[in-house]
Amino acid sequence: MKQSRKFAVTGGIGSGKSYVLARICAYGYPVFSCDEISRDLWEMEAYRKELLGRFPQCADGADIDKAKLTKLVFSDPAALARLEAFSHPRIMETLLARMEEHPVSFAEVPLLFEGGYEHLFEAVIAVRRPEEERIRAVMARDGVTEEQVRRRMARQLDPAELAQKPCFLLENGAHLEEDLRRFFQEYRL
Repeated sequence: MKQSRKFAVTGGIGSGKSYVLARICAYGYPVFSCDEISRDLWEMEAYRKELLGRFPQCADGADIDKAKLTKLVFSDPAALARLEAFSHPRIMETLLARMEEHPVSFAEVPLLFEGGYEHLFEAVIAVRRPEEERIRAVMARDGVTEEQVRRRMARQLDPAELAQKPCFLLENGAHLEEDLRRFFQEYRL
């Protein structure tokens, strides 16, 4: 079987990655999400048991309490690093296996450059959007405060840094569709 062509979509929180993936899906391409895969892994008892072994302070009886774990990792950078070192490789392994089943596919990978995963994809689309729009969108979507959004944003690449990475920059705005078609043409999709 010919090797599949894998493309990543990344960008900061609230940049519009999911919207871009929905547009790509409308063109008929299969799309995947690291967030969905993470939710799938949480459904697996063996995964939760491994997490419980790494974070016993987040126990809820014989299982792990996701709310306790979330609170811990967003207040303790070392705990967050341990969680990411455990979860990210499992998420990426599952993602790549699912993508391999298709000749061409796209995946939303939020922390792509931060995790060093860009080399796993033929090309990367980086979605950008003005900061204030991103903050408003995340506050409305997640019911969180501006401060909480800014804390999440601080963990991600600044949009100016993103522009320095090897990627196809896609501005989430009036020309998004046109730019997406240009990407498809450039990669002969």
